[in-house]
Amino acid sequence: MLNAENQEPLYLQLKKAIQAAILNDTYQQGEKIPTEPELSEQYNVSRITVRKAVEELVKEGYLIKQQGKGTFVHLPKIDRKIEHVMGFTAACEANGFTSHSEVTKKEVIQADADLREALHLEKDEQVIYIQRKRYAGDSPLMLENNYYPYHRYSFLLDETLTGSLYELLREKYDIHPDQSGKTTLELVLADEEQAQLLETSIGKPLFYMKTLIYDQQGRPVHVGKQYIIGDRYQFTL
Repeated sequence: MLNAENQEPLYLQLKKAIQAAILNDTYQQGEKIPTEPELSEQYNVSRITVRKAVEELVKEGYLIKQQGKGTFVHLPKIDRKIEHVMGFTAACEANGFTSHSEVTKKEVIQADADLREALHLEKDEQVIYIQRKRYAGDSPLMLENNYYPYHRYSFLLDETLTGSLYELLREKYDIHPDQSGKTTLELVLADEEQAQLLETSIGKPLFYMKTLIYDQQGRPVHVGKQYIIGDRYQFTL
């Protein structure tokens, strides 16, 4: 429920409540949300407060009004050209979104056979495994799992990694992730851990993108295994 004694205005509290209902699939893509009078009664606020909250969500692309029909969930998609090496931050910026990252795992692990082959590693070499939760605006959109050769990327253990990792590599270390190897893309359903991290429902359709990225000298930078909320992203060939 909303708190009238909270310093945050009621319309912002209501906006966040509706936004949360959209992101956790209480209100699903294409679904009509309750009317102004219904929301006013449900949250015990004025219709003016409801109208302002809804207008904010319309401006931000979470809702769309259809004349004579009502207001519907309409989450904007991030468009990304799959044939080019484009990081998540650049894809968000190209579509008018801000972005940031939350590191959920950063550890050194033993490379398995697939990683050794992809990253050109010897049998006993290790990799740095970095998992990040990537946000478009205030909404988590991607669960990023990247594997880097430890002997060349150990410096990443000392970086905060909350912004663009590709920009960090280019500007601070003169490493340019400019080439991609084989990229595969498939649809999967979110398991319990993925749903929890992406703040969505179990069974939500996700894009699973696996790719291998090279630097300007043709050396492997990382293997990426990314899980992306399907109805918020689209790939262009």
